[in-house]
Amino acid sequence: MSKFKKLASMVLLAIVMTVSLVACNDSDSDAATPTPDPDTETPAAKSVSFTGVKAPETDTEKRSILASDTVTIDGQEYSIGYHTILRSGDKPSSDSEVFGQLYDEDGDKVLNPSDASDYVSSDNDFSSLLTGLDGNLYMISHFESVPAAMYITKLKQDASGVLSAEKTRHIDFSGVKGGWVHCAGSVTPWGTHLGSEEYEPDAKIVDATTGKFNDTYGNRMALYFGLATNLTTAGAYSTMNIYNYGWQTELAVQNFNAVTVTKHYSMGRVAHELGYVMPDKKTAYISDDGTNVGLFRFVADAAGDLSSGTLYVAKWAQTDAANGGSANITWISLGSASDAEIKAMLDSHVTYADIFDEVDISGGAACPSTHNEINTTYGHQCLQVKTGMEKAASRLETRRYAAMLGGTTEFRKMEGITLNSETRTMYLALSEIGNGMLDNNATNDAGGPNDIKVAKNTCGAVYALDLDTNYAATKMYPVVVGTPVTTDYGAADDSKKYASDGAFANNKCSLDGVANPDNLTFMPGYKTLIIGEDSGAGHENDMIWSYNVETKTLTRIQTTPYGSETTSPYFYPNYHGFGYLMSVIQHPYGEATTGMPAANSTADKRAYTGFIGPFPAMN
Repeated sequence: MSKFKKLASMVLLAIVMTVSLVACNDSDSDAATPTPDPDTETPAAKSVSFTGVKAPETDTEKRSILASDTVTIDGQEYSIGYHTILRSGDKPSSDSEVFGQLYDEDGDKVLNPSDASDYVSSDNDFSSLLTGLDGNLYMISHFESVPAAMYITKLKQDASGVLSAEKTRHIDFSGVKGGWVHCAGSVTPWGTHLGSEEYEPDAKIVDATTGKFNDTYGNRMALYFGLATNLTTAGAYSTMNIYNYGWQTELAVQNFNAVTVTKHYSMGRVAHELGYVMPDKKTAYISDDGTNVGLFRFVADAAGDLSSGTLYVAKWAQTDAANGGSANITWISLGSASDAEIKAMLDSHVTYADIFDEVDISGGAACPSTHNEINTTYGHQCLQVKTGMEKAASRLETRRYAAMLGGTTEFRKMEGITLNSETRTMYLALSEIGNGMLDNNATNDAGGPNDIKVAKNTCGAVYALDLDTNYAATKMYPVVVGTPVTTDYGAADDSKKYASDGAFANNKCSLDGVANPDNLTFMPGYKTLIIGEDSGAGHENDMIWSYNVETKTLTRIQTTPYGSETTSPYFYPNYHGFGYLMSVIQHPYGEATTGMPAANSTADKRAYTGFIGPFPAMN
C-alpha cells in the first residue's frame, strides 16, 4: 500500500469512528427520559423485573425457545418476547448473501471438503447493534468458525420497535489475512464494533517446511486460501502465518458497503473471548478463554484509539478460598507497543524459534536458572526470551511472556466481561473452576507459581472486580456461583428436581442457579446483571438469567433448544428509541448432551440471531 493510500485509510477510519460515536449518541437521545425537577419531585429508583420462565420439562419444551413474555420497568408492565432477526442460512432479500456462508480471500464461497456443498456456519455468536455514518441501523454478526466470518446486516425498525433484516453480506477480511474463531465482543464507547479471535493457534507446533498448523482449527484455515485441507502444499507457510490470528478486531461502519476492519496487534495475542473498553475510552479488559489462561488489561496511549498502548497481566494474591476464591489483584506490565510495530514483525515472518530459546524438560530435566519455568495453556515449559525479542514476546506470545514475568496463568475458561459504571464494578464469568485453579494440580500447576488454590466447581461462577479511579482492578471475589449436584437436581423441597424425575435427570448443576456462565451484560441504572450460559452436562438446555446485584434475586428469562449455546447477551438501553437485549442461539443440536435426541429436521439445527424485547428506552 502506498503512503498516500495508507494515510487516506487512516483518516477515513478516524472520521468513521468519530461520526459513529455522534450517530450512536444521537440515537440515544431519540426518546430521552424527562429529568425530574429536584425542587418538586423525588426521582424514583429505577427497577426492572422479568417474568421468569420455567426449566423445560417436556421434549417439546426442550426443543423450543422459552423466553419471558413480560417485564416490569419502573412499575409498568410491558409485553416482550424473543424475536429472530436472522437464522443461519437465511437470505432476507434478493440482493443479500446467505447469512453464515463462509467466503475465501478472493470472495468465492468456501465449500465443505467432504461433499463440496456450500459451507454455511451455524456458529452464530456476538452480534452488535450500531448506527452507521449514514444514519442507518446495522448489525455486525460473528461466526465462531474456521475460516471465520463477520456479516453486516442493514436493519429495519417498525413502529413497535421490532427489528428485522433488510439485507446482509459478509465483510471482507482479506486485508488482515482472514478471520479466526470470532467469539464474543462489545461496542466501544465511540460506537465501533470490537470483536475477538479466540483460541489462538500454537506457533510452536507449526511445521517449518509446510506451514501446517497441526491443530484442528488451523488446518481448516487452509480453506480460506484455497489450499489443501491438510496444508501439505509446498510453500504454504508463505501464505499461512500463524501469528496473523488471535487478536482484537475493531470494525467501523460507514454504510452497508463500507466497513473498515482493523486488527489491534498492540492489545496482545491470546485466546480472546472479548475485549471490553471502560468509560475512560483508554482502558480495555481482555478475557482469555481456555485452561491456564490470564486476565489482561490494556491502557491505550490516547482515548478512543486502540492502536498503541501498554499491556498488563493480573497477579492473583488469594485472600479466601471459599466459593471459587477471592483475591487482591495487582498488575504486571508487559510493556508498550503499537499496531504498526507488531505488524512489521508479522510481515517479516517472525517465528516462535526467533522469540524463544527452549530447554526440553519433558523427561524430567531441570530448567536452568537462565530460563523461566512456566505453565500455560500449552503446558509446562522452560523458556528464555532471546535478546531483543521482548516486544515480540509480549504481543505475539502474550500468555507465555506474561507467565515468565510472574503473571497468574491459572484461570480456567475465562469468558464474559461487563461493567456497572455506577459502582465501578466489573463482572467476569469463569465457566468452570478447575485445572490450574486447584491447589497443586499435578498437571496444571507443575512449574507454575500456584497462585490460585480453590476447590473444583464444574458449574463455574461470576466474579466481581472492584476498579479504582483509573479503572484498574484491585479486588476479585465471587457473586454468583453454580451449584453442582449429585442426587438432588435442584432445591431440596422441589420434588420435580430429583434425579429420579426423568425430566431433569440430565442436569449436573442445580436448575435453581447458573451452570457454566459465559457471556455477561449489565442493565445500567437498574442494578441488573444478565448472565448467559455455555453448558453441556451442567444444564441440558442452556439458559439466560437476570440477577439483581442488590437484592440477589436470580430469574431465569430464556431457555434454548437441546445442544445450543447462549451467546451474545448484550443490552442496548436506547437504540433509536427502544431497548434491546441481544440473544443469539448457537448450533442447536450441535453440542451433545446426555440422552439428547436427534433434531427433527436439518432446519432445526440452524442457529438464531435475535433479541429479547423490545423494551421502552431505558437510558
